[in-house]
Amino acid sequence: MTISPFKADILKGKVAFITGGGSGINFGIAQALAAHGADIAMMGRREEVLKNACDEIKSKYSVRTFYKTGDVRDADMCAAALKATNETLGHLDILVNGAAGNFLAPPELLSPNGFKTVIDIDLNGTFNMCRYAYEYLKQSKGVIINISANLHYVGTLFQSHVSAAKAGVDALTLNLAAEWGHDGIRVCGIAPGPIGDTEGMKRLAPGEVGEKLKRAIPLGRFGTTEEIGMAAVFLTSSAAAYITGETLVVDGGHWFAKPPMVPREVVEKMMQASAKKPS
Repeated sequence: MTISPFKADILKGKVAFITGGGSGINFGIAQALAAHGADIAMMGRREEVLKNACDEIKSKYSVRTFYKTGDVRDADMCAAALKATNETLGHLDILVNGAAGNFLAPPELLSPNGFKTVIDIDLNGTFNMCRYAYEYLKQSKGVIINISANLHYVGTLFQSHVSAAKAGVDALTLNLAAEWGHDGIRVCGIAPGPIGDTEGMKRLAPGEVGEKLKRAIPLGRFGTTEEIGMAAVFLTSSAAAYITGETLVVDGGHWFAKPPMVPREVVEKMMQASAKKPS
């Protein structure tokens, strides 16, 4: 992990629960929280992945870890995993809802079941976890971080299912922040842009597709899981104590930047030709 701008013990004594925490962006978040002192609990569907992730975090950061297999679409599994975390690690302070599904599909070819599956994982799964974490977070005056996306800020081709799900996640973030603020619970979101060191990017934007996407990002590069992790550290720390209901976009300017109508070299030639004309 790169050198952090935060104090190493800024989250010491906190317990963070991350869905999908065994890989990708969510593992980056889990590592960042652990590097700053938080004990880590995870839930996912693949036990081997969870075990390896927890073993690595425990070895690197000397924090307590716990995992339980489960599917966020199953409300009973969500409740059981949170209950077991509370019993094992003593309390719950941070919930990160990162479990998600995605694939490319034109809407006219997308099956109703495919659409429903993404909604169930991304949106319904986020609600399930928030719903059953509420009683624990109310006690700790805790924080929820919902992992969103920047896809629904514009019309993104082949991503109608994910865009609908993440728009719902953003709405849920706002509503829970308004509902649960009086209980001392902050609810925020993080909307990552293209993150290079993930399996998802390899599948969704391979080879030249990825290079073309990179050139369209104002900062000229993909993000990293570490950078998403740092955003999570900020939002879960006391530095963000008066921030709730906000979804922090971490995408290098990707969502709002449009490709040029004509290539730059054509514009330069037009300007040069115009300058040569007599006034």
